[in-house]
Amino acid sequence: MAGAGGGCNDVQWCFSQVKGAIDDDVAEADIISTVEFNHSGELLATGDKGGRVVIFQQEPESKNQPQCRGEYNVYSTFQSHEPEFDYLKSLEIEEKINKIRWLPQKNAAQFLLSTNDKTIKLWKISERDKRPEGYNLKEEDGRYRDPNTVTTLRVPVFRPMDLMVEASPRRVFANAHTYHINSISVNSDCETYLSADDLRINLWNLEITDRSFNIVDIKPTNMEELTEVITAAEFHPNQCNTFVYSSSKGTIRLCDMRASALCDQHSKMFEEPEDPNNRSFFSEIISSISDVKFSHSGRYMMTRDYLSVKIWDLNMETRPVETYQVHEYLRSKLCSLYENDCIFDKFECCWNGNDSVVMTGSYNNFFRMFDRGYRQDVTLEASRENSKPRSVLKPRKVCTGGKRKKDEISVDSLDFNKKILHTAWHPLDNIIAVATTNNLYIFQDKLN
Repeated sequence: MAGAGGGCNDVQWCFSQVKGAIDDDVAEADIISTVEFNHSGELLATGDKGGRVVIFQQEPESKNQPQCRGEYNVYSTFQSHEPEFDYLKSLEIEEKINKIRWLPQKNAAQFLLSTNDKTIKLWKISERDKRPEGYNLKEEDGRYRDPNTVTTLRVPVFRPMDLMVEASPRRVFANAHTYHINSISVNSDCETYLSADDLRINLWNLEITDRSFNIVDIKPTNMEELTEVITAAEFHPNQCNTFVYSSSKGTIRLCDMRASALCDQHSKMFEEPEDPNNRSFFSEIISSISDVKFSHSGRYMMTRDYLSVKIWDLNMETRPVETYQVHEYLRSKLCSLYENDCIFDKFECCWNGNDSVVMTGSYNNFFRMFDRGYRQDVTLEASRENSKPRSVLKPRKVCTGGKRKKDEISVDSLDFNKKILHTAWHPLDNIIAVATTNNLYIFQDKLN
């Protein structure tokens, strides 16, 4: 299960850190709503329902303990979005951060996009460790001096100061979405990005805030004829003209922006025929795709629906090349999951650094890893009971019926209020970030 290869049994995952309060009484604003590593993995950003963004930075490795990777500590915290009110529609716009996406680094500063339901913001995160001193017309406390009192000229100099990390909003992209934004994705040209809501996808230039181009519009003339909505969208990692979007009907459409300005006609459509044996009242709900991610290579894409993860080859539209069951034991529980609304939970998925392993979340604070080469899978748990430093995570098993073994947990005793919807994998190392309700767990492979 490695960033550099290796199967499930080759890598032992161990606890590294947990961030967030221990209290059982969780404030709604503290619930984590997105997790994202930057392109080097040095920074890890989380967004929450209170509109805050918290960025963690990995400490440099210790020379005394070269086998021990640096921990992640708080680097910057800022309020990205505030609650708003749409007076025309009499709707509250909540501050919850839906997505964070890092831009590739071009200079000393870092840039990221964050979005709530309606507004996208471009933030600059920069460091300052020097301050200018010795102005001629200004006192050290900032008051201006009378020019007539200046008898000698000084050359201002920079003096060292305590490191200060500043987060400043550089662009605000607003008023372009009628419906709730579910995805943002930065293009490989590093100049444009897309934003998707339930019925439309817009293309933005990072420098221009007052207009965007509508590239997909699936809104019917008569809203009573609406049969599906857009659930996720992403740009191809290295072809700047290609993007995909998934739908609530379980289809994925690949579009080429070279074909036409409005990409309502897809280039390819990926859809798996439904197995008639599994047809039920819940079939349409559980086939809705909650996340779509291209592999780093750009050859494959991964989709997550309610019960499974599917890997698609971009050259084959008829069926996925790999299908992994995440929690098939819940198929018999769909009725109760429908009644408590859990069936509408939107689980995300992610690739490891070399596309050999995929990861996604489940209930009871379980998360699943699937090794594509070795065809192995493992279930692990994010729990404070296993939060001793360097303690190895033991694989968990769910018992569906019959006699339960000692280490197994019964499907009836799973806690559906504890769920892992958001996960992220370090782009270069075997370090993963897993968000439970209001805690961020960081695990890494055990280095000998």
